[in-house]
Amino acid sequence: MVAACGMVMRQGGTRRNVRILLVGEHGVGKTSLILSLVSEEYAEEVPSKAEEITIPADVTPEQVPTHIVDYSAAEQTNDQLSEEIQKAHVICVVYSVEDEDTLDRVASYWLPLIRQCSTTNRCPVVLVGNKIDLVDYSTIEAVYPIMKEFSEIESCIECSAKTLQNISEMFYYAQKAVLHPTTPLYDYDTQELTEECKTALRRIFKICDLDNDGLLNDMELNTFQQWCFNTPLQPQVLLDVKAVLSKNIADGISEGCVTMNGFMYLQCLFIQRGRNETTWAVLRKFGYDNDLQMSKEYVNPPLKVPAGCTTELSHKGHEFLAVLFMQHDRDHDGALSPLEMDMLFSRCPSPPWGDEYRYMVTTNEKGWITFQGFMAQWAFITLTNVRKTVEYMAYLGYNMYNNECQTNAINVTREKKLDLAKKQSSRNVYSCHVIGPKSSGKTTLCRTFIDPMLEKLKPEIVPPNAHVTVNTVHVYGQEKTIVLRDINILNVQDALSPGQIQCDAAALVYDASNPKSFEYIARIFIKYFADSKIPVLIVANKSDLTEVKQEYLLQPASFCNKYKLMPPQPYSVTRTVRREIFVKLATMAAFPHMKQFGLIQGESVVWWKAGLGLAVATVAGFVVMRVLNTDKR
Repeated sequence: MVAACGMVMRQGGTRRNVRILLVGEHGVGKTSLILSLVSEEYAEEVPSKAEEITIPADVTPEQVPTHIVDYSAAEQTNDQLSEEIQKAHVICVVYSVEDEDTLDRVASYWLPLIRQCSTTNRCPVVLVGNKIDLVDYSTIEAVYPIMKEFSEIESCIECSAKTLQNISEMFYYAQKAVLHPTTPLYDYDTQELTEECKTALRRIFKICDLDNDGLLNDMELNTFQQWCFNTPLQPQVLLDVKAVLSKNIADGISEGCVTMNGFMYLQCLFIQRGRNETTWAVLRKFGYDNDLQMSKEYVNPPLKVPAGCTTELSHKGHEFLAVLFMQHDRDHDGALSPLEMDMLFSRCPSPPWGDEYRYMVTTNEKGWITFQGFMAQWAFITLTNVRKTVEYMAYLGYNMYNNECQTNAINVTREKKLDLAKKQSSRNVYSCHVIGPKSSGKTTLCRTFIDPMLEKLKPEIVPPNAHVTVNTVHVYGQEKTIVLRDINILNVQDALSPGQIQCDAAALVYDASNPKSFEYIARIFIKYFADSKIPVLIVANKSDLTEVKQEYLLQPASFCNKYKLMPPQPYSVTRTVRREIFVKLATMAAFPHMKQFGLIQGESVVWWKAGLGLAVATVAGFVVMRVLNTDKR
């Protein structure tokens, strides 16, 4: 767990350049320090102020372009000084080791001024004692009280512009204060990691704990090392690390593995020994910026979703979430208890969903989310809010598990118009809208999709705003996820919004025992779906009751025949087999070109042809995968 020296991580919002400002009393040698660094020799004659100097990245220790700015009270106003302080990434406050008054001015004037000008974020400071060639003592002891009072001081160093002693080190410390600052990581007063740093490292530990046993074994430590530093962990280094932990902390090692406390202690040790770059390399690899927040670039990488396309989990995304579920299902009961789910999402700032999952996806008898429900919930989020899935994939650690950006966990499907042209949809997640008049039973139909016996989703339990249910069905051997959306409309005169109409398949539900029920969906169909490319299934609900003649100019069967729809599908909550409706909806969504299923002779022929098409597509998919795998070899 050792970083290569000079390694600069550009992830997590690391600066791509460093601006160093030198301030201090007149005559302390600010300009001489800059000129000595650039010319590598001491200049006897120096101007009152050096021009701004840019040092190319390839000649700096951290491989970052560096701008060095001088300050002169003789040439600049207080307003100009304030502006330069605000622009600086790090400030070197220079004093003369032979002049005690210049050190006093550091604490009484310069540091308060820097604080006053840096109102939003405190700028890191390096204290520089110049002219050590003129004395035979050190002023570092006198600096410690100042460092304790001003936490923004990252380090202090004594140097000589005349003898060039510690000149390059001074500017390296300044760079390091920007790229690998101590203040966000370590509290000098308590001699401990900051709470923000602890929170970040806890998340990193949990991600690296691949078997979720609360310990990092040798394999997990090596994976961590390989991911952060792109080099394996040498066996002797691993033994040395464990020896250090065993010697210095009582609970650092357990069963030959590194504990959470041991992991924290190691990072604290790196910082105490001035190896901030090691801890920062770890933090930035896991997406943290200099404020120890997950950077926007890491959490929300670019993902282009063209119009007409949808988003769903890729095979890798599905596999990653499945592994997470199994890791955290500690009692292997096929469901996540509230405690297990809290543990899973403890890597995230907050859970990706609240209690609404109880009314959306399958749960067990205790109301705990099942594996099927867990994957359905993610399918729903990915379809409706893919940015959220991408964000949470970052929080959960997809990047390390698969050594790639989390956008690879997402599959952007082809445009729907291409599906129509090719007469086949390659998608696995479909949106189906359920529309019908009040009391037609459409809400009950939706709820039986996840709770067939309606044992958990009773009307008095489900909140009125719960309009979505998500589950899977099998269509000719392939698993498809269906998002059923209960479209709530009070009157047929009310206009449907585009969002209420656009879907992959629609179920128009009427009450077969109510003579006024069918007219509602007939008008809805004619107004919104007759000329669309959306497949429609008419559902005759409450078919266990006596069917009555509908008060409409066409009876349901004749209406379906006229518009070349499938005959009305009988449905009732009292039936034991109810999933046929959902399978048909999924099949219609998968074959949108066959919207008018009634055009082909015999309903069974339609389903047979659809199944044959899906089977051919599946076989073709396997052939493509074999060819790709062969090419990789």
